[in-house]
Amino acid sequence: MASTRQVRVGLVAGGLGAYWPQFPGLFPQLQRSSARVAERMRELDAEIVDVGFISDAQEGAVAAEKLRAADCDLIVGFLTTYMTATMLVPIAQRSGAPVLLINLQPTESMDHATFDTGQWLAYCGACPLPEMANAFQRCGIPFRSVSGYLEDERAWKRIGGWVRAAAARAALRHGRHGLMGHLYPGMLDVSTDLTLVSSNFGGHVEVLEFDDLRVRVEQVTDAEAAAKRAETEKIFDFADSVNETDLDWACRVSVGLDRLVADFELDSLAYYHRGLDGETHERLGAGMILGASLLTARGIPAAGEYELRTSLAMLIMDRLGAGGSFTELQALDFHRGHVEMGHDGPAHLAISARKPLLRGLGVYHGKRGWGVSVEFDVKHGPVTAFGLIQRRDGRFAFLASEGETVDGPHLQIGNTTSRVDFGRDPGAWTDEWSATGMSHHWALGTGHRAGELKSLAHLLDLEFVQI
Repeated sequence: MASTRQVRVGLVAGGLGAYWPQFPGLFPQLQRSSARVAERMRELDAEIVDVGFISDAQEGAVAAEKLRAADCDLIVGFLTTYMTATMLVPIAQRSGAPVLLINLQPTESMDHATFDTGQWLAYCGACPLPEMANAFQRCGIPFRSVSGYLEDERAWKRIGGWVRAAAARAALRHGRHGLMGHLYPGMLDVSTDLTLVSSNFGGHVEVLEFDDLRVRVEQVTDAEAAAKRAETEKIFDFADSVNETDLDWACRVSVGLDRLVADFELDSLAYYHRGLDGETHERLGAGMILGASLLTARGIPAAGEYELRTSLAMLIMDRLGAGGSFTELQALDFHRGHVEMGHDGPAHLAISARKPLLRGLGVYHGKRGWGVSVEFDVKHGPVTAFGLIQRRDGRFAFLASEGETVDGPHLQIGNTTSRVDFGRDPGAWTDEWSATGMSHHWALGTGHRAGELKSLAHLLDLEFVQI
């Protein structure tokens, strides 16, 4: 995987300090619950900034300043018992990070026959939740919460989903996204106003020339090309149509792409160049499929046809742990009830159903050039199709649909192709998907991810559409 910034999660627990002298055993019990929450949070592959337990507004203000300075990607507020909104609102206001409130009582249910007031109050984290929601909304702060009990795996699954969503948001906020070449002529749907990326997500788009790649490919040594060839032989099966000269060129372009990504510190890349009559730039564009697929498998998604929004969708899916491969509609199989989708060009090799195949092609349909291409299908099981819609008002929207990749016949033409069963007529699904305003490219990733994508959309204040 690519070297990525670990998501940073602030953690603060709280309760009403007026209770402590009234019920001496309550505070120690709540501290034990807080320690358990901190332990579970550290299991979520996150850097945890734990500012401890707050009991009043003054302590809340101190915690707010600590969390503001920590530059967190998400703040988790643990409501251990009743507490006032003024203890948490400043944390949400000052930090600039989204806040998730969790209400996890000690066990599934109280022992009503034996509990006294102090023991009940340890189960009273639900009590302040409506107060927090009201105060947050009146202060213009988005509200989100998870309720359950300490060892409730359903609740922890939801909490983990919010943390993964925060990691994807952080990847966008801190990301550097390469855009190299020019728009595929006539593709009005994929053109993206670069300012909208910063407006909707943050991050930076680095505009690159194909000459930035050319000079790096020209510097590739025979030894470096041989090492890339050895790497390729371990990862791929080769069809008989693979031409040695084309394979060597693809390996050299792959090494050049590695340097380009390193030199510009890219987290994603979208590219296209038409070229003419076999000149260098045409050969560079035609030789990128191998290297782009290897980058994508490392967590640096690369999408052809200048598809910036799809390379961002692929990045989001990758950071959610879903992979995310470059995808478009290819055909509908009404006999089997499947939607066939994939793309010529780069693929996310880490989510392949089997060892991917390199196939030599004498022509790339709709594009100039020739060379080696990747043939694979996404591993069978739950999948999510996910893309970014650009609305007329300049806002982005998330579109997701969950299905299953299944077995069936595949064309042997050097394209990625997956058969997806969405549990309905494939024509009806295609019509509804298209009617959303989605462009003709998106990401296909493993697992059912609509819940996490909805959480990410909430963190980004974006519209979420699911079909």
